[in-house]
Amino acid sequence: MGQRQTIDARGAFCPGPLMELIAAIKLAEVGDEIEVLSSDKGSANDIPEWVAKVGHRLVGIEEKDGYWSIVVEKTK
Repeated sequence: MGQRQTIDARGAFCPGPLMELIAAIKLAEVGDEIEVLSSDKGSANDIPEWVAKVGHRLVGIEEKDGYWSIVVEKTK
């Protein structure tokens, strides 16, 4: 299992959280997980769509108290 990194993008609007995820994925190792915390509901749609498009794995999405936790695993 890889490492887990958390990006706290609460308060930023799309595509900000997605852009931060893309930058983190580039630096991550295969198997690493990146958790994005976003208060923008659009992230709960945009990030899974991007993950499916580029072939990484969506580990989970959870709505918490006013924000979403979106966890992605780098697969390649």
